Amino acid sequence: SVATMALGSRKLAEKKAIVTRLSSIEEVAGMDMLCSDKTGTLTLNKMVLQDELPIFTAGVTREDVLQYAALAAKWLEPPKDALDTLVLNAADISACNAYEQIDYVPFDPRTKRTASTLRDQAGSYFKASKGAPHVVLALAHDMNQIKDQVEEVIARLAERGVRSLAVARTRPVANVAELDNAPVWEFMGILTFLDPPRPDTAATIKKANQYGVGVKMITGDHKAIAVDMCHQLNMGDKIQGCEGLPTYDPAAGALPKTIGEEFGPMIEAADGFAQVFPEHKFLIVEALQQRGWMVGMTGDGVNDAPALKKAGVGIAVSGATDAARAASDIVLTDEGLGVLVDAIIIARRIFQRMKNYVIYRVSCTIQLLLFFFITVLCIHPDSYKGWDDEDVPPSFKLPVIALVIITILNDGTIISIAYDAVRPSAGPEKWRLPQVFAIASVLGGVATISSILLLVVMLDSQAEGSAWGAMGLPEIENYSQLMMAIYLKISISDFLTVFAARTRSNFLSRAPGTLLFFAALVATVASTLIAVYWPSDGSEEGNEAMGAISGSLAFVIWIYDIVFFLLQDALKVGFIQAINSYTGVNEDENKMDEDGEPPESILYFAKKMKGKVFGEGPVGRRGDSKGHFAPLDTEEDDEGRLSDGGIDERAFITGDQGSLNANPGKGGQVARMV
Repeated sequence: SVATMALGSRKLAEKKAIVTRLSSIEEVAGMDMLCSDKTGTLTLNKMVLQDELPIFTAGVTREDVLQYAALAAKWLEPPKDALDTLVLNAADISACNAYEQIDYVPFDPRTKRTASTLRDQAGSYFKASKGAPHVVLALAHDMNQIKDQVEEVIARLAERGVRSLAVARTRPVANVAELDNAPVWEFMGILTFLDPPRPDTAATIKKANQYGVGVKMITGDHKAIAVDMCHQLNMGDKIQGCEGLPTYDPAAGALPKTIGEEFGPMIEAADGFAQVFPEHKFLIVEALQQRGWMVGMTGDGVNDAPALKKAGVGIAVSGATDAARAASDIVLTDEGLGVLVDAIIIARRIFQRMKNYVIYRVSCTIQLLLFFFITVLCIHPDSYKGWDDEDVPPSFKLPVIALVIITILNDGTIISIAYDAVRPSAGPEKWRLPQVFAIASVLGGVATISSILLLVVMLDSQAEGSAWGAMGLPEIENYSQLMMAIYLKISISDFLTVFAARTRSNFLSRAPGTLLFFAALVATVASTLIAVYWPSDGSEEGNEAMGAISGSLAFVIWIYDIVFFLLQDALKVGFIQAINSYTGVNEDENKMDEDGEPPESILYFAKKMKGKVFGEGPVGRRGDSKGHFAPLDTEEDDEGRLSDGGIDERAFITGDQGSLNANPGKGGQVARMV
């Protein structure tokens, strides 16, 4: 499983998602709630300045507001963020050079503003600040007189999705020390700008919902802006302001265990959160976790680090600080939410491979251990009549060399599971170990019973009137051939089991990966050749224990294994359906697309192999109205499968996708698999 996750982390890195903690791949696969920043993640983070610029100080012009906004930045240095880029590109930088910047306080998510201390050419000192309107307004000496007017303007702008950046200055003083003693701030005006959503964000969120992941927006912007953005992205309109969110007093010590109970329903029902501070992110994560959600949190700043560390999956977005990266499990190197949705799909594929590996490994172990345990204790070959061998043992056991060969060939098949073609589940993944062990027990149990049954029938084959002889099956000449026949039966049974273990419906429902198919093919052919051509003249030490069998006997064993493999697969399907009915959890990952198209089948796999061998070109999965296959303009991934595990890329681009049984629930929630 470690190898599977390591290969998966490489695949994630190719998709611009770097894994810093390998086990976090499992958490990404199981994530059912994502709390996402708005700016830069859901939006382009490319501010577009608007012509509208409300002014609240007499004698101030539009150019004055832009200049003081630039003075509240490091105008001589490259801009550090999108807001500084917006301001410095719009202002007259040459006019700013007439001032000397004595001190500068950068933006802090807690204070939500920047501030500069400056000296003009006359030797007077003043401060300039830009930031969130409600924060800058609180500085103004005439706040009570202009508050209603400012809030009305901000609300009107926010309803149209226009963001606001307030600019203020202090009156000049002769001594810089006077600026620290209640300076008189003037609220100059409000810069207006747009930060449009990314073109693919709405479709990406819809796709995340289809995969059972709810998305909640978190922003420090005005509530009306958050509502407008949620409308644009089809995320709902239930936006919770910071006034209703939980608070934390560090003096109280540990977080109370009642946050989820008190605030959980409100947080679950909200589609987004506005005017929040970094500590609110931490408490939102805590409340959701106490309610049983596997929470993912995106962030980029130093103050986001606690929330990123607390979340089940901490995600540092592109351009994040070193502190945010260090606290995260996944680091995105490309902008937007699409990278993360790709990571979820890949992680679920990885999880499917790990689950298939566990089922296969446990089932093989059950077959070997149970078979040898039962046969050693209960099967006595020397009690069966008709054998001429003097060395027929009192208990049955295979030579060590047989177990070594089975193990070596089996390891190759196990490794290839990491490259198997799998389909991501429609809902969040989690380890349901009782179900996994039960499925493996069914597979291993059927294989064990079939092996014991064949051994008993073969031991009785030398007696008069035996079932073996009555069916006219190939003669077993000696006990050495019997042991070789049992070795071949167990070996082939093991390798066939991998095809039953990799699906939750019948094994024909989904084609295997090319590497897995050929690994199993090589292993079964090698086992058969070993059984037929094994040197049995005693010239090599240890070979005398098993004797080569005839090709006809090997063929009979193959038929026997295939029959029981079909029975094994049928019982597995029936057992899984019973589990689904009892637990309400759908263990069948092979769901249809909205248009009724099944996952890639064995038929498609055969056509694809035929095309590769005879050079007939690629075969498309989607057919025309008559069911004919047609080529697709899409690339296959490294397993030879169409991208996104059967989700039609063209339908995703146009927004035409099915629910995949993971429909968003009331209040922006998503139906979870429990």
